[in-house]
Amino acid sequence: MAGTDSTRAPVTGGPAIILVDPQLGENIGTTARAMLNCGLTDLRLVRPRDGWPNAHAQRAASGADIVLEGARLYDRTEDAIADLSRVYATTARHRYMTKTVVTPREAALEMRRVGDGTGVRCGVLFGRERTGLENDDVALADAILTVPLNPGFTSLNLAQAVLLIGYEWFTSGDATPPRYRTDGDQPPATKEELINLFEHLERELDEADFFRAADKRPSMVRSIRNLLQRTAPTAQEVRTLHGIVTALSGRRKDGRPRGRKAGEAS
Repeated sequence: MAGTDSTRAPVTGGPAIILVDPQLGENIGTTARAMLNCGLTDLRLVRPRDGWPNAHAQRAASGADIVLEGARLYDRTEDAIADLSRVYATTARHRYMTKTVVTPREAALEMRRVGDGTGVRCGVLFGRERTGLENDDVALADAILTVPLNPGFTSLNLAQAVLLIGYEWFTSGDATPPRYRTDGDQPPATKEELINLFEHLERELDEADFFRAADKRPSMVRSIRNLLQRTAPTAQEVRTLHGIVTALSGRRKDGRPRGRKAGEAS
């Protein structure tokens, strides 16, 4: 989904993402892209198969250069996590270890609680694209992180897994409301403006004999008002609706536009 705004500074920081024995440079690059989407910039690479730096990773990162340029290289997983206080190992397989298992959402909340404002660092371990983490790597973690997916098909590529976990991390600290509307520079209509529109429309409907059953008029008026109010129009949209009502009411009941004399050609 395109839409990067290069005029805005990216969010940075977050838990470390540790890739153990990553194979393809393209996978490292797409992982970096997924990380920056979620405000994660601490990338650590343990024994990348095709060496580092990697031109394929650069191309696949699609501009997430800040992540790749800051990536750190390690020979051992132990060294890559040495400065971290809490580490999660990602796996969908049973490892026959006594470990707490958490979802990405729970892990994100835990990392926020542990790390926000304390300086305590957290990280997430990811294994090889084909086989995942070795048991010795999982044993170094405080908890196992598993993404709840179709139990018959839980396979994810590396960037997908990082994006899912990174998204939960980002949204756990994001204030974006779950539902909102963009109106550009147009303010919403005030109740006074809406009521004026209602009354304008109702006058014209009375003129057109729309409310033929007097006893049903109140309920019909309420239905029309509720319908228009549900659209939550802007002030400009209300003015446009006034113009529409005026234009439509410009025709007399005999079908001639208002202001045209009988006998005049249309």
